[in-house]
Amino acid sequence: MASSCSFTSPLCTWLVAACMSFTCGSRDPHQPPSVLRRYTNNKREGLSAARRRKLSAKCGVGGEVVNGSLVSSFSGSSHSIQSLMASCLPFEPCNEYYSSVSSLGFFGDNGFSSFFGSNNSTATLNRRQRRLRLNRVTRSGEAMAVAVQPDEEVTTKKKPHMKQRRVVVTGMGLVSPLGHEPDVFYNNLLEGVSGISEIETFDCTSFPTKIAAEIKSFSTDGWVAPKLSKRMDKFMLYLLTAGKKALADGGITEDVMNELDKSKCGVLIGSGLGGMKVFYDAIEALRISYKKMNPFCVPFATTNMGSAMLAMDLGWMGPNYSISTACATSNFCILNAANHIIRGEANVMLCGGSDAAVIPIGLGGFVACRALSQRNNDPTKASRPWDINRDGFVMGEGAGVLLLEELEHAKKRGAKIYAEFRGGSFTSDAYHMTEPHPDGVGVILCIEKALAHSGVSREDVNYINAHATSTPAGDIKEYQALIHCFGQNRGLRVNSTKSMIGHLLGAAGAVEAIAVVQAIRTGWIHPNINLENPDAVVHDSKAAMSGQAKAARGHSPDDNGIGNVIMLGSLIVEICIFIGGFGFFGGSKLRGQGASTQHQIEGLITY
Repeated sequence: MASSCSFTSPLCTWLVAACMSFTCGSRDPHQPPSVLRRYTNNKREGLSAARRRKLSAKCGVGGEVVNGSLVSSFSGSSHSIQSLMASCLPFEPCNEYYSSVSSLGFFGDNGFSSFFGSNNSTATLNRRQRRLRLNRVTRSGEAMAVAVQPDEEVTTKKKPHMKQRRVVVTGMGLVSPLGHEPDVFYNNLLEGVSGISEIETFDCTSFPTKIAAEIKSFSTDGWVAPKLSKRMDKFMLYLLTAGKKALADGGITEDVMNELDKSKCGVLIGSGLGGMKVFYDAIEALRISYKKMNPFCVPFATTNMGSAMLAMDLGWMGPNYSISTACATSNFCILNAANHIIRGEANVMLCGGSDAAVIPIGLGGFVACRALSQRNNDPTKASRPWDINRDGFVMGEGAGVLLLEELEHAKKRGAKIYAEFRGGSFTSDAYHMTEPHPDGVGVILCIEKALAHSGVSREDVNYINAHATSTPAGDIKEYQALIHCFGQNRGLRVNSTKSMIGHLLGAAGAVEAIAVVQAIRTGWIHPNINLENPDAVVHDSKAAMSGQAKAARGHSPDDNGIGNVIMLGSLIVEICIFIGGFGFFGGSKLRGQGASTQHQIEGLITY
């Protein structure tokens, strides 16, 4: 019986320490329990009160048990288990414990002491000695009690403040109805040239709409391997070509490429509709036999395969995916690519969008939902944003890619910096599949959030490249939102690139981003063609804002050039991004180029 008690008493004492969650040191009873306590459920928080009293009585303990925290850390001090027990328990262990520790063979020759790595096998102590030891180890007990706290400190510790990484544009590449080089493309925009004509790719005599902004001449020579060129969908060919042109424009030569950290280089180029031609051809082949189908029809139809193929070609191992959000695709890709750089996940990103949907199934789908213009007798006049006679948008195709780079990374390699990404935001109307919210709340919220994110004040915005697709409802709701946000900004000008290149769907935002960067570089804003009879809402605002510009050369907002520019990507899922001049507020000053004839600015809109 004695031997049984000799074994049970120290073990019970340890169970009291480990299971009953005693407090080590004094603590406010209202203080929340420690980290370990949070991970126990109510059924396992400790033994029942009866069980605790029973164990305490067996060990000769008098007094109340205090709820506290479990000590689970042993710091390897030279004190034996007695020191630990004396320091952590609010009562003193019973005599049976001290008398049996040295002889307890269950845990080895040295009992608990050797079990916990201590060489101190102190024999039975009298009560006075034990109290002296209790006083000596009180401080070490407090230290042990603190040992459970680092978990809390780690979870609440704030990260050191780091300066936000800046993102700049160092390269541009595009394939568009108005040219495949940024300078050629923008000069055509400044001259008011339209890229819209009759469809030549297929016979569309049975369709009510027979016009589009097609890419008439395009070659992948030098950009895509001939074998792949024969198999890929056009959206992928446009994407690969524009992406590699952006690299070349950004000065990423073979030598520079070898120096890049490939794990910090990514590709984020999206598509609204993906490989529709490859998929359409596969369906036609399936009518005969599955054996006639292109074995690449499924992978080459997915929207992410363009980004994947480009990354594989370059050996870039950083972020690689695509975003597909219809008209807002490119803007989302640009915003997310910039965020990857800001967060330090990448140093270089190729981003933008590509689409090639001017095929029977693409044209037929938009005709079915009555979204397209039917001004077939005068194609160049068909896309007319904000004009009272607009009757729908005009389909287009192409690709646009920006090379985004972390500022210090770009400086280090001596890159030419075109502009700076300032910020952006996105919202959703949550209203209708195709119609914008009647109050324009989504657009307004998106602009306000983008202003806050970029740190740009309303007064500093002097140019907006609008989404304006030439649809009856969308144009006006967007314009009203702009008036709401910038109605007092007399320096602001607005235009729509779609008046000349139509709606490039998932590629629209990226191609228009290149137009914005070119506007910052040159200091010239392209005209908004075909605005012959402004809608009543637009016409009524001209009394508040008017201006003059050079004929056929667009408009320069002021003598300081173009500073902060807003790009609106869509009116259903709104996305707004800011692109600003780098190192100065604007591009080149107005130098008097162009003819001397004057254009009137109706309200905010340049035309």
